[in-house]
Amino acid sequence: MTTDTERTIIGLTGGIGSGKTAVSDYFAALGIDVIDADVIAHRLTAKGSPVLDVLKAKFGDWVVDTDGNYDRAAMRAYIFDKPNELATLNAIIHPLIFDEITHAISRSQSPYTILSVPLLLEGRHKTPNLLSLCTHLLIVDVPVAVQLERASRRDANAQAQIQAIIDKQISRDERLSLANALGADVVDNTGTLDELHAKLAPLHEHYLAMAKSA
Repeated sequence: MTTDTERTIIGLTGGIGSGKTAVSDYFAALGIDVIDADVIAHRLTAKGSPVLDVLKAKFGDWVVDTDGNYDRAAMRAYIFDKPNELATLNAIIHPLIFDEITHAISRSQSPYTILSVPLLLEGRHKTPNLLSLCTHLLIVDVPVAVQLERASRRDANAQAQIQAIIDKQISRDERLSLANALGADVVDNTGTLDELHAKLAPLHEHYLAMAKSA
């Protein structure tokens, strides 16, 4: 991870349905800048964007729907078992996301910054490497059964579809093992929203202290 002592960047990650948004919303409500890689990816592929033209040239016109919007579901289905096509997509999108994130970090004015990236640990060996931007990690953890229930309810997808996505991510055991190796904070999010906030409050104070001493 980064050795930059000027900024404190907390990398936030966790499996699908773990509650990363609830965590980032809590910090945002306290005035902490949140940079969300998913939000940036959606903005980059918004209707009429140059990126969509690149994707259409590479994959075909089917990447946009009849309204001209990026058809994420169609792309997700297309690349699901095609590692080479996934690599092609990532080679187009990821450098752009990385650049947007570094620019957003440079503009951040809060004492520390939350960088939310769903596959932060999965991409630790890739270039560009978002993990290298982080000074510390916060991992949201729930059992797989909770992931399945929450994500299927949120996205209106069958649990079999959610399980297939989970299977493409690193396992919970591997995520927790990496958390231990990297000295990450791990917050259990199996309880209520109030219980989650009670666990995050001392972490906020800890991160403020980290930023002050940086």
